[in-house]
Amino acid sequence: MRALKAGIVIACAAQALFSASGASAQTKEFKVGVIYDMTGPFAGGGSLPGQIATKIAIDLVNERGGVEGYKIVATYADAQSKTDVAINEAERMLNEVKVDMLMGLFSSAQCVPLATKVDAAKKFFWANICVASAVCKGKNLQYVFRAQVHSDQFGEASCSYIAENAQSKLKKDVKDLKVAIIHEDGPYGSGVAAGNEAKCKSLGMQIVHKEGYAATSTDLSALVTKLRRAQPDVILHTGYNPDITLFMRQAKEAGLKWSALIGHGSGHAQIDKLTETFGKDINYLYNVDPVAAQLLDPKSLAPGLGDLTAEMVKRYKAETGAKEVPSHVSMGFNQAWIFFSDVMPRAIKKYGGVDPEALRKAALDTDIPAGGTIQGYGVKFYPPGHEMAGQNERSSPVVMQFVDGETKIAWPSALRTADPVLPLPSGHAYAR
Repeated sequence: MRALKAGIVIACAAQALFSASGASAQTKEFKVGVIYDMTGPFAGGGSLPGQIATKIAIDLVNERGGVEGYKIVATYADAQSKTDVAINEAERMLNEVKVDMLMGLFSSAQCVPLATKVDAAKKFFWANICVASAVCKGKNLQYVFRAQVHSDQFGEASCSYIAENAQSKLKKDVKDLKVAIIHEDGPYGSGVAAGNEAKCKSLGMQIVHKEGYAATSTDLSALVTKLRRAQPDVILHTGYNPDITLFMRQAKEAGLKWSALIGHGSGHAQIDKLTETFGKDINYLYNVDPVAAQLLDPKSLAPGLGDLTAEMVKRYKAETGAKEVPSHVSMGFNQAWIFFSDVMPRAIKKYGGVDPEALRKAALDTDIPAGGTIQGYGVKFYPPGHEMAGQNERSSPVVMQFVDGETKIAWPSALRTADPVLPLPSGHAYAR
């Protein structure tokens, strides 16, 4: 009886210890500093949708039990569309809030200097939306990772699309196509424009005008006048929401015409905002971006990802009341989900924790095949020593077209959801 009683006491003590340790494991916290522009011009360019989507992903992770016993505790900061504010907020969260990592950023102007600073401090940074190739290119970053596409790919995609459709749609040889490249002059716009110029030239197109301008410009009429003289068939434009709006308004007033205008992310992805301002005039405009996940056939993705996309869309519409879900929602959600579902669990189970070194090693082990994320592309990061160390080598954008209030995939042909309208039809406000 004494032995039996002793056994019962030991069993009860063991059960109590297990329960206590289990409860302790469930209350461990992983602190994430999330930085986006929630106010200022970048907010309307796509940053706010990205921030909302990142929060949706974090909330969903916690609702499903967290990550390997860790609850995700997020601190959200507003960069206010200012680079110095973004850097100050990052330093505050690392040094005062003591977050385990940083995540987010919409603006490449913020992303480029912040990535270098965070890496030098050997802290972990996961970039969600910023696309400038300069974030990673030639930097050999060790603790900065980006599953998102980069600006060189944006520039290449639009030129490839036009080249493939030159004869069949525009009835011209590629060498006879006149292309103008205009862009905001920050790292984002300059990076995309450089990709445009290199790819279009390599395909034999004529670059009849190339010009950068400040995103805060209040008058682009001189640029519009130059474009009227150059008479491009296609305009490749990279900008944020305010400058895009200004350009299109002044272009219409001056009678500037084109066969196609292809934007590259940011403000060109905000179809709701553009429609509010220009109505049917934005019909048949293009945008190059990572695909909005809801446009893909769920059958082309890994099991369960279609349901995940549907949940993301449902929550975003409920949060914002929006009818159209911009591609920045997929970007913000997808990048966060990749980290919490793939990188962080491996850091804990294989490398013993969530310190920057464990997260770095876990990220380098990421090997997600095509179709393994809600945006369709896979994930494998270039290793240290590579020119693009930390960048996802499997990322890819698509070319989309706005057709009667809906977004259609125009390129690549394997993902096409509608036959693109090219050139602009007669009677369109900007049709040549």
